[in-house]
Amino acid sequence: MYATDELRHEHEIILHLIAALSSATEQLVAGKLINTADLADMVEAIRTFADNCHHGKEEDCLFPAMEAMGMSREMGPIGVMLHEHEMGRKFVRGMMNGLEDMKAGQSHQSFAENASGYVSLLASHIFKENNILFTMAEQSMSPAMHADLKEKFDSIERERIGEGVHEKIHADVHRWFDLYAEK
Repeated sequence: MYATDELRHEHEIILHLIAALSSATEQLVAGKLINTADLADMVEAIRTFADNCHHGKEEDCLFPAMEAMGMSREMGPIGVMLHEHEMGRKFVRGMMNGLEDMKAGQSHQSFAENASGYVSLLASHIFKENNILFTMAEQSMSPAMHADLKEKFDSIERERIGEGVHEKIHADVHRWFDLYAEK
């Protein structure tokens, strides 16, 4: 088993999350009443699961392991992924600010623009990681390196999000997907 299998599985959850976010945002823009608490919870799931946990595993474990094998942090796939992680964080801050605008009775435009940008970015980002970066890691790392990464991933999950949070987010994502995503 590759450590990247775990990251790919998390990508599936993130893809469901952004599908729900995208559909809810489209419905919001179309004038449908959308529960803003759900939108806020989706953004928090992005911050907790996609960024803090998932991107944390990549930035603090996978990327340094690949760097130790000679891959550049600034150039190539790792540099691109790090740049896109930062772009994603800007979109998340924009969504959070947009939610505050909506709570204050202002337009949903800022939220919608940032949500759409995030969805587009992450869909492309995940494709690149799954098909380029992770394949490179799988081909170049030994089974022992993958086992070590898996242990580090488990530690990050315990320390950054805590017991049971991962499972709760998965359940929430499935609920949001069923509620908002187009069938």
